[in-house]
Amino acid sequence: MPFSKWFQGATINYAEHIFKKENTDCPAIIFKSEISDIQEISWAELKEKVGAFQNFLANSGVKKGDRVAAFLPNIPEATIAFLAVNALGAVWSSTSPDFGTSSVVDRVAQISPKVLIAVDGYSYGGKYFSKTEVLEELSQSLPSLETIVVISTNISESSPSFSFVPWEEALSRKDKTITFEPVPFDHPIWILYSSGTTGVPKAITHGQGGVLLEHLKYLTFHNDVKPGDRCFWYTTTGWMMWNYIQASLLCGGTVVMYDGSPTYPTMDVLWQFAQDAKITHFGTSAGYIMANIKKDTHPGTDFDLSPLRSIGSTGSTLPSEGFDWIYQEVKEDLWLASISGGTDVCSAFVGGNPLWPVYSGEIQCRALGCKLEAYNESGEAVLDEVGEMVISQPMPSMPIYFWGDKDHERYKSSYFEMFPHKWRHGDWTKITPRNGVIIYGRSDATLNRGGIRIGTSEIYRAVDKIPEISDSMIICLEKEGGNFFMPLFVVPAEGVQLDDALIQKINQTIKNEYTPRHVPDQVIEVREIPYTISGKKVESPIKRILLGHNIDKVVNKDALKNPEAINFFVEYAKSQK
Repeated sequence: MPFSKWFQGATINYAEHIFKKENTDCPAIIFKSEISDIQEISWAELKEKVGAFQNFLANSGVKKGDRVAAFLPNIPEATIAFLAVNALGAVWSSTSPDFGTSSVVDRVAQISPKVLIAVDGYSYGGKYFSKTEVLEELSQSLPSLETIVVISTNISESSPSFSFVPWEEALSRKDKTITFEPVPFDHPIWILYSSGTTGVPKAITHGQGGVLLEHLKYLTFHNDVKPGDRCFWYTTTGWMMWNYIQASLLCGGTVVMYDGSPTYPTMDVLWQFAQDAKITHFGTSAGYIMANIKKDTHPGTDFDLSPLRSIGSTGSTLPSEGFDWIYQEVKEDLWLASISGGTDVCSAFVGGNPLWPVYSGEIQCRALGCKLEAYNESGEAVLDEVGEMVISQPMPSMPIYFWGDKDHERYKSSYFEMFPHKWRHGDWTKITPRNGVIIYGRSDATLNRGGIRIGTSEIYRAVDKIPEISDSMIICLEKEGGNFFMPLFVVPAEGVQLDDALIQKINQTIKNEYTPRHVPDQVIEVREIPYTISGKKVESPIKRILLGHNIDKVVNKDALKNPEAINFFVEYAKSQK
């Protein structure tokens, strides 16, 4: 590594393999949003619409290798557009409409798209957000665009002033026949993006064949998806799980989509959807599971989840309390598959195994074909010890390159600097004696006090047990003379006051769960914790801000879900000088 080659000379088309699974036994897509009822799309309807849109794109001048960008929610039109783009051999790239203008431009401008497919607004949490102004700005900021297709939400007050094609018109072509362009195994399938919190997002480019192999492997073996299964993952088009869950179609399954807030109008909205859509595989985040615990929900009692066979959890480490809650409050005979992977491979390095037991707090196994190891500081693989997560042999879906990365310098520095020719992922991990896996958080956000090193996830696991705290972030700052200062920032639950008694409870919980050395030096109340758009805590940039670095050089506010949350930390850093 890097730049391993796979199946040179072979040609492939991802969309063609999807339509090999066309059938009349189950729908291709089941969809619901905050403002719509459940709707089903048959394989025949999906194929017809993909064919129509593919012919529209071809007549618009799109050909193999051209880039097509999307600014879309998690709606069926996104799947239709992706499959049409892919069938042509063109390259897909999507962002979610909750991204700000500069976030979209930072990503999409790098790849010079020929076509943009967008909505003019979306609904979330009971509110409508017009995106007409954003579309106006995008039309001016992306000079490579030749065609803009707009899916109207029928709520916008005004139509965009630039020239565009309505989605319905693009689908109205008489020729609805799909053709599948054969492309080389490593031909780009799509471009995903890193969070962009510390600079211009990396344009991570994957190959068609590598993704096809990886998705067939992971969904059939590790997710146990069978023909007719209904596969749901709560996601947006700006997160790799959207790309991943499309692969349910590769298995002859149904893609189940939800567009909207997972907690509006109540915390039960997704469990209600699971019942009504008869979901087989329910994918969510560790954060959502822990939020259910704090809200004291009882999905297994309140809803008929008899078709539910598995729950997938990703996004962050799922503590043992999350495992316990799933089996106590959702269903005692389902299979909980905690997984971890990333945008980098559009899959999981570690995850579920339908043949092995589930142990609380542990990911079941390393994925087939993924030689994942924990390396100590000497670069040696260790068992039952915390070490750097390293993948020591190539996987087919590793990026073929970063788009526009001259001489591959950014690609090589992202993964291969610490251990030459070995992929260092940047997480602390441990391989347990039973070949399970535990992940302890980012290795660049380690808590190292008195020679005892733990991951931030362990602190969060302890703090999450405290119902009076709704969220938290811990940072360890290295000071002169080998000293450390470790503040814990907390968001009290609604109606709760952070007083001395609560601080004492926090400290005692951490002390009991781990060691007295990791009790924070100070517990500080904040209104909210900053997150990336994809839902990850912004630990490393906050650490650098608290160490006195210039905010403009360490974090891109436009890449944050809640950029105003950064302001507290900037002011706090100033007050500590």
